This record gives sequence, structure tokens and C-alpha cells, in this order.
Amino acid sequence: MQDADVIVIGSGVGGLVAGALLSRYGRKVLVCESHAIPGGAAHSFSRQGFQFDSGPSFYCGLSDRHSLNPLRQVLDALEEPVAAVPYDPLGHYHFPDGTFPVYGNAERYRSAIAQVTPSGAQQFAKLEQRLLSLYEALREIPTLALRADLNLIPVLLSRYPLALLKLLPQLGVIQGSVGDLMDQAVRDPWVRRLIDLECFLLSGLKAHGTIAPEVAFMFGERSHSVIDYPVGGSGAIVQALVRGLERWGGKLRLNAHVEEILVEQGKAVGIRLKSGETLKAPIVISNATLWDTYTRLLKPEHLPADYRRAALATPTVDSFMHLHLGIRADGLEDLTGHHVVVHSAEQDITVPGNTCMISIPSVWDASLAPTGHHVIHAYTLEPYTNWQRGEGYEAQKQERSQSLFQAIEQVIPDVRSRITLELIGTPLTHARFLRRHQGTYGPAIAAGQGMFPSNQTPIPGLYRVGDSTMPGIGVPAVAASGILCANTLVKPQQTAELLH
Repeated sequence: MQDADVIVIGSGVGGLVAGALLSRYGRKVLVCESHAIPGGAAHSFSRQGFQFDSGPSFYCGLSDRHSLNPLRQVLDALEEPVAAVPYDPLGHYHFPDGTFPVYGNAERYRSAIAQVTPSGAQQFAKLEQRLLSLYEALREIPTLALRADLNLIPVLLSRYPLALLKLLPQLGVIQGSVGDLMDQAVRDPWVRRLIDLECFLLSGLKAHGTIAPEVAFMFGERSHSVIDYPVGGSGAIVQALVRGLERWGGKLRLNAHVEEILVEQGKAVGIRLKSGETLKAPIVISNATLWDTYTRLLKPEHLPADYRRAALATPTVDSFMHLHLGIRADGLEDLTGHHVVVHSAEQDITVPGNTCMISIPSVWDASLAPTGHHVIHAYTLEPYTNWQRGEGYEAQKQERSQSLFQAIEQVIPDVRSRITLELIGTPLTHARFLRRHQGTYGPAIAAGQGMFPSNQTPIPGLYRVGDSTMPGIGVPAVAASGILCANTLVKPQQTAELLH
């Protein structure tokens, strides 16, 4: 007996996209989520009338039907739009030597750079031109048309031959890093630091570790589409994906912790829940990280030893310190929503605590906080090692969160006197609630040092989605991983019908 055509483990964005699309294609889909709320790293949670994002806070193209954002393409296919508030500048970067406004509009962005370094702005324009030419070549092939098997070749040749011709001159750039292009065009140290920061915010790696298509897509969408924030926060996107899953016949089970992927005669055949219940399906998709999938959900003997060893050796990006605050908003009428603070020029931007990200989404959506208040989410990299619960844990939390408080003070100097609610999250919090290996942000696979793994595994019937699969880290990339997986499991004709 089969309980479903497809079982998805985890309701992160990748899992929900794969599950909802497969439901749209007519498959009987069941998504099992161990948490009490869906969304994985993108879930929202409420405390005392404040609605907090747990992770992602930057979005693009949600309110633009021409956007190439894979997430937007999926929401359109599911017929589940998300209301969003557009804004520009997208944020402010606070360097030790001054504050810099970052605009989505390419011309305004270059003008802002020219205010700091006119020659650097000219150098940046050359780099931007290279990246945007790559974006122009990529944009003619919608992510919703892609798949991760050999059927991709006839699909591209028959449907997008001109786009392929445009891509041919870009093949070298596609495999290369942003740093390679930066070295050719940019000498100005201020602009190089800016590009490193942009890459770090996107991938967790600086320019020489970040693949060029990722930043080309970011720059292209920022300048061609619209930067916007979903009304209701990141949870509104999760809710739309859940509605899409259920609208097309799929089911979501919360508080359903998967203990094991069942493998019989070398094939995935279903799952066993912590409750002891077993559920059968010929296709299982894991939205858990590769480390959790291969160590917690599978027995070692189910994978070829060399494959398992190589996969588990994949380097990880550190975990995070999180600070969620509810504050009084009186006198903060001119507040803007996104800020990045780099504390020290002497330290590398990747040093934990040196670069702090701040999101104040109630600037755009007042419903996220009680009247007269704002909601703040600040976070910075933090290694998982040296953290353990017990005596000293609370003091360690206070000590390691000070860089976040000091970052917010650069934007709101008297923030500590305004606090009405304070929550501090550590790598242990990240690992516990998101059930992620060491609370990691994802794989640290540098450009030129390997590719993100495919969504296919050595076990027939077992697939993977999420930020430890192709194309990598970030909401658009994770949504794309769900698209690639879902499309690989259906005939190209079904995907073609969805695109019309």
C-alpha cells in the first residue's frame, strides 16, 4: 500500500516548492514537518504581538509579474500571489569610514559610489556591465523550465535555441567567480570591499568564493525588477506555498518528525516517524541538509562509502547569533528598514561579530508590531563550536550578542532604553529549532572548488532539495532547487504546459 506518490521531509522553502509543484503536476504529495510551524529557516514566529522573521529578510520581485525570481515564478504557477511593499534604497551599509546607501536602481547605485570614489565608480561600471551581460543571457530561460536530468538538453535546444547561443560566449564566466571578474575590472580598494560585502551577504563567501551567475542575477533583478517586502513577513510566503500545496491536493503534516528514510532492496520506499508510524511512497525528497540526511535519516550502509565520506566532508558556513527585539518607535519616523554594519576595518568582514545584518520590517509593514512599536531582527555569523547549554550559557549569550546591540546602536543610538521584548538566539537555538547540522547556514563551496550537489542521490527514489543542493544558498536559489527536483520527476511536456 502506498500512502502518497511523493513524501517530502521538511517544509523549508525548497521542500514546499518541490511539494507544491508536484501537487500542481497531479502527484499525491505529503509534506512532513517536525516543527509546529512550517517554513524551516524562513518561518515567522510571534511573541507578545511582535511578528518576527527567523531568517531571510531581503526579497525581490514579489510584486512584479515580470520578475525572474524563481519564487515568484512558482507562486504564479500555483496561483498564489503574495502582496508586497516596494522600496529603494534597499539598505544602508555602515562602514567604519562612513555610511553608504545601496540602491536597487543601477544608475543611483553608481552615483552613490561616485560620491565616495569617482574612479572606483567607473571601475565598478565595467564589472557591472560584465555581470549584467551574463544576466541578459540567463534571463531568457525561465527557471521554471529547468530540470536536473538529461531531458534538459532537448528542452533547451527546442525551446530556447537563441538564448543558448547568447550563453555560449558566457560559458567561462558562468563557471568563474565574481572575484575573477573583479580582478579584471576593479582596483579601487573601497569598491573591492563593497563587492566583497555584497557577495558575503548573498553567499556567506567573499567575491573570490562566490559564483558569478549568483551575483549577476542579484544585480540584474535589483535593477530590472523591484525590491519589495512581503506583507506579513517571510511567513506570508510560507503560507502562500502551503496554500498552493493544499489547493492542488497536497497535504502538510506538522509535528511529524521523520526519524528514518526507509530503504528496501537499495531503493527509497518511504519514511518512519518518531511516533513509530511508517508512511510509504516510491519517491522521497529530503529538505534536510546533506549532513542531516546522510547521518540522521539514512543508515551508513545505505550509501556507497566513498560517496558518503566525500559528501560529509563538504565544508559548512558558520551558524548565527540572532537578536530579535520589540522596541518603542516614538521619534523614529525617518527609520529605514535594512542596515549592514561592519565594525572594524582591521578585521575581515567574515570574522564572526564583525559584520552585522539588521532588518526592521515594521518600517514597511506596521502590522508586524503593536501600535507605536517596531520589530528588529539582527544577526551575525557565529561558530557552533564552544557552545553548550548549562552553567554560563546565559552569560555567553549576553556577551556574544553585544556586537549586534552595538550595530543597532549605530542606527538607533538609544535602542537599549526602548526595548520592550528581547530574544537572543545562538547556534544551539538554530540547530535545535531548524534541525540543521550545527545550525549551519549551508555549504561553504567556493567558486572553482566544486559544484553544489545535484538533487539526485545514489539511492533510487531519494532526492534532495534546499541550500545544500544546486544552485545553493538564498531564497531564490532554494526555490530553484525545488523547481529542478519537481521538474525532473515529471515529463517535459507537463512542465511546458505549466509555462503557457
